[in-house]
Amino acid sequence: MYLKKLALAGAVSLLGSTAFAACSYQNEVPLKSLTAGFEAWKAVTDAMAECGNFQAELDQEFRTKQPAAFEANPSLYHIGGVSNGTITPLLNAGTIRPLDDLVEKYGQNLSPNQLIRVDGQIMAVAMMVNTQHLMYRSDILADLGIETPSTWDEVFAAAEKIEEAGVVDHAIGATMKSGWNLAQEFVNMYPGFGGAFFNADNTTAVNSEAGMKALDTMKRTLEFTDPEVLVSDSTYVQQQFQQGKIAMANLWSSRAGAMNDENESTVVGKVSMAAAPMAMDGGAPATTLWWDGIVIAANITDEEADAAFRLAMEGMDADMVQSANEAAIWLVQGYEPGPLAEGAIATATANPAPPAYPSTTQMGLLHTALGNELPAFLTGERGAEATLVAIEEAYTTSAKEAGVLE
Repeated sequence: MYLKKLALAGAVSLLGSTAFAACSYQNEVPLKSLTAGFEAWKAVTDAMAECGNFQAELDQEFRTKQPAAFEANPSLYHIGGVSNGTITPLLNAGTIRPLDDLVEKYGQNLSPNQLIRVDGQIMAVAMMVNTQHLMYRSDILADLGIETPSTWDEVFAAAEKIEEAGVVDHAIGATMKSGWNLAQEFVNMYPGFGGAFFNADNTTAVNSEAGMKALDTMKRTLEFTDPEVLVSDSTYVQQQFQQGKIAMANLWSSRAGAMNDENESTVVGKVSMAAAPMAMDGGAPATTLWWDGIVIAANITDEEADAAFRLAMEGMDADMVQSANEAAIWLVQGYEPGPLAEGAIATATANPAPPAYPSTTQMGLLHTALGNELPAFLTGERGAEATLVAIEEAYTTSAKEAGVLE
């Protein structure tokens, strides 16, 4: 499935009611979900809760909790929120069920682009497109006469002027928390320099010129960020923006709506969105394309699975979208793209376009190796060349243990 198609599907304006409707039925089966904690998932699970007998757990550490929770028998959750980067462990363990029969029964309002197929079977239903895009303080850039950056070199040039002006605490915010987030920053930057993650024999190809350039760019970012950047995840950067502490960040599009939340943001109307910066002139935006959606646990009864999928469809309907239009780039009927979606759509439809994040066992192993080995480079404990060697060795060891390499 191509995420570019998903983004374009989400950009279609489909009219629907502007009022949020209560659930169309009463759910009688006790159900639980485990998802990420950003605004789109809150909107979906709040809509599901309208039906009753439902408990939602929104947790940014969901990706580390889901595998064991779904492996339990019975599963600790009935519904899971996943992306193309987090579904793989559940697929490999066989802890989520095919949805073809449930889509036929309850999925009349789903579009083909929402149906995530693996080996011919529907294993997930996508609700939104997600990607990193450039978020920036339009007022600050205008005051300082800075054009919207389109490359990382331009981001750094803008950051130097912003730092000199002293208008914010730090010019750039970055999701470089040690582990998954830091690994994702490399995964974004590396293909932007033309790098391929793997060779034909499943060995990793990151120990390359593109890998060196990616590390150098990540290291340069630290000149303009909070010194505590290695504990900085998406929520951290979102709050930095909302509190007026930073001027730019390559942040998930799912965080855009929070900038205009008058209950928690001091910069309402001041943050604009543009395509993710290119790592090199003429290249693709330095990011990856994602979808987020739902899966249903395998280790539950058929009755629970039926009730869980029906409830999920109620949460992912046009009424929900109309009440939370700005919370995501929805793939659900009723979505009308607004200014907050411009950066993500520009990213997804760029030519050349950024790659979709690979939903493979190899990528999962490489992502873990990156998250474990990159901190030593950013703290200065290890050089770039030695870091790429360490990543290669860590991946090779885990890939052999997983049977991916001989």
